[in-house]
Amino acid sequence: MNLRTLLTATALVCTGFSGWALADTPQPVPYHYSMGLLQVGKVISMTEQPSNPMECKEITAEMKYIDTQGKPQDISYTKMSDGCDLQN
Repeated sequence: MNLRTLLTATALVCTGFSGWALADTPQPVPYHYSMGLLQVGKVISMTEQPSNPMECKEITAEMKYIDTQGKPQDISYTKMSDGCDLQN
């Protein structure tokens, strides 16, 4: 086995593992009003898209939490950016 074959095989294995890891990552469920109240027991993290602090626009945010049953949940929602707070 020459070096080129070994490097190619290694690259393919690494690519396969990275794709497998991403496939196991659950995608957040988009929130909609018909879902009703969320049963949030504990908030783990809240993240949002970076935006210009001087620009008021709609952005996507995400919340990871543990529900009241102890099951982890991941939900995405839209909100107005922090730049809207500065506008009159």
